[in-house]
Amino acid sequence: MPTRFPVEFSFKILAIAQQLSARDADGTLLFHAKQKLFKFKESVTLFADEAQTRPLYRIDADRIIDFSASYSVSDQAGSRLAQLRRRGMRSLWRASYEIELPGLGTLEVSEANPWVRFANGLVEEIPVVGMLSGYFLHPQYDVRDHTGRVLMSLRKEAAFFEGRYVLERHVPLGDEPERAITLALTMLLLLERARG
Repeated sequence: MPTRFPVEFSFKILAIAQQLSARDADGTLLFHAKQKLFKFKESVTLFADEAQTRPLYRIDADRIIDFSASYSVSDQAGSRLAQLRRRGMRSLWRASYEIELPGLGTLEVSEANPWVRFANGLVEEIPVVGMLSGYFLHPQYDVRDHTGRVLMSLRKEAAFFEGRYVLERHVPLGDEPERAITLALTMLLLLERARG
């Protein structure tokens, strides 16, 4: 069944471990993830339900240190759907990633304005004021093809007591590529929220 855009990601801010839910435009749960704490090598399972009883997808890092790590997105049968790579030194200032899709090539993901994430990371650490940062600082990540055309945009939305992001589709790509990009961007969200 095709995904209905926009897709909304919501994080529970008051949870000890990061918990994320993704819902389509109809409010239907697409998947739920709870990131495990204290793992040396990143591995995330995405479930069909919030009780985490029906696994759908896995995202696994290729190494322990994630400075230039690559994250493989696969379904439960083990078929690779996408590969997300952080672009090492380029990601120090402006978040920069590549998504490799079988049959579609490599897409680039970059932060629209690195100052927004920088300010968001600083303000979130200030008591009381940090709770308001989610209401006025909104990082955005754009997914582009090799021509520079923006295919999708992932942006933070105003929200209290949870992190909310919305994924908009600008160019229809078909159900499989759109699902693979959505899953790769899920890992990007988990990584970028951990960075501040």
